[in-house]
Amino acid sequence: MKADDFGGVQRNVLGGPLGSCSGKPVTGFFRDGCCNTSYEDLGSHTVCVLLTEDFLEFSKARGNDLSTPRPEFDFPGLQAGDRWCLCAARWREAMHAGKAPRVVLNACNEASLEIVSLDDLKRHAIDLN
Repeated sequence: MKADDFGGVQRNVLGGPLGSCSGKPVTGFFRDGCCNTSYEDLGSHTVCVLLTEDFLEFSKARGNDLSTPRPEFDFPGLQAGDRWCLCAARWREAMHAGKAPRVVLNACNEASLEIVSLDDLKRHAIDLN
C-alpha cells in the first residue's frame, strides 16, 4: 500500500467496504470494532477471526496470551467464539501450524493481503458462499 492508501474509507479483502469485526469485545488497533489500520499499527491487526480454544492455546504458547484479562490495559481476555482483529503475521503463522482460526472476509482489511494471500483467507472463511 502507498502512503495515501490509509486515508478515507478502508476496504476489505474482497474490495468492498470494511465491515465490523466485533463490538463485544471491542476489537481493532483503534478499538473501534473494525480492523482499521494505519502506519502506527506495526502488527497489522487486520485479519478478523473467530477465535477457537486451539488457536488461543497456540497463541499463548507463542508468547501472546489473549485469554488472560489484563485490566491495566482495559483488556477483558478473550475466549473461543469471540471475534478479534488479529495480527496478519500471527494468523499466517497459525495457518502454517494447522491452528488458524476461521476468518470473516468482509471484516478483514485489504492491508492483510500484504502478508497473507486471499486464497488462504478464503480457505478459512466463514462468510464465503
